[in-house]
Amino acid sequence: MRKEKIWTSTFTLTLVISLLFYLVFYLLTVIMGTVAMSQFQASASVAGILSGIFVIGGFVGRLFAGYTVMRLGVKRLLYFGAAFYLVATLLYFVTPNLPLLMIVRFFHGIGFGIAATASSTLAGLIVPAARRGEGIGYFALSITIASAFGPFLSIAVYHAFNYTALLILATVFVLVALIAIFFLKIPEEFAEPNPSAKLPFKLSSFFEKTAMPISIIAFLVGVGYAGILSFMANYSEAIGLVTAGSLFYLVYAVFILGSRPFSGRLFDAKGDNFVLYPTFLFFAIGLALTGFATNSLILLLAAAFVGLGYGSFLPFGQTIAIRHASPERIGLATSTIYGIFDMGVGVGPFILGAIEPSTGYRNLYYLSAVFMLLVALLYYFLHGRKAPKPSVEYEELNEKLEDELDGELKTESKHY
Repeated sequence: MRKEKIWTSTFTLTLVISLLFYLVFYLLTVIMGTVAMSQFQASASVAGILSGIFVIGGFVGRLFAGYTVMRLGVKRLLYFGAAFYLVATLLYFVTPNLPLLMIVRFFHGIGFGIAATASSTLAGLIVPAARRGEGIGYFALSITIASAFGPFLSIAVYHAFNYTALLILATVFVLVALIAIFFLKIPEEFAEPNPSAKLPFKLSSFFEKTAMPISIIAFLVGVGYAGILSFMANYSEAIGLVTAGSLFYLVYAVFILGSRPFSGRLFDAKGDNFVLYPTFLFFAIGLALTGFATNSLILLLAAAFVGLGYGSFLPFGQTIAIRHASPERIGLATSTIYGIFDMGVGVGPFILGAIEPSTGYRNLYYLSAVFMLLVALLYYFLHGRKAPKPSVEYEELNEKLEDELDGELKTESKHY
């Protein structure tokens, strides 16, 4: 008996497609505020709205994707989402003023929400159920890699060339993703439209009830991360650690990449709580160290803990979200957790930005660390105390593999 395979050609290609979707998101989002202020004379507050309106668009797109994915078929939805994303990207080339730029950002967010949800849903459908934590953990590396290299690539291309070059690169990425969808080999039951899967137009058709507890936690984790995402550049400059601040996301990504192979296996073998409680603790330590940072080493150590904490939450959160959803509602469960998480990241800067003038950056990070410990407590009441035991199927599979390996070793020993 062999473990079911995760790294199929379809899974690998889906990961690459997701990576391209998220790279485009970071390419344009990171530099959009600068572009708005330099080319359209926007204020800093309006530049912030351009980020927020994209998040709102993404939320709308995710709701649409979750509502229609099984009716349209996941491959058809991927085509539609990627094509929508491509058209919205092209609209940047012909956007002459700020009001139109806001509209384009909203529609670009919708395209991203549809495309990203469709690719995440496909990943959740095709990975073996007994290895879902491990498989989705690997898939989420597409987001991690994009979050590490997307901002760097955005700033580098913009300053080395110009805004138009950045738009061209973003267009090429989406176009490649769209072409790659043609080569996906998706099981027929997921790829083909299912008109009978039409959902009534009511609230439960846009949110998966079984995914709501972990989605609430995801929202709060997103709020906690907003302090890192929104204020790291200003904070690192204020404390004289600009170089360490620029390396923060790279170290963060390296620790996610290094931990993901075994954290996913631990999640499947040992259960939700065995991985998620340390995740909250590591994130809280990372936030506290960020506030405490007095030199580059401490700030980069904080990045490592944030990577092990925040960076490990979302893939396992998705695994929990889709666990009890019926196959036809896996897409809905995926859109529920990602959409609510995105809203947390979107509103976080406004919440923390309102607190920061009274606390300063250091105390804000300390408060965020305490907040994350409270989130861990809430997780216990919403999910942790009733989390299922480790996968029996996974444990039985491991035992059989170990017995088989012992037998092979004994055979080889006799042979020699």
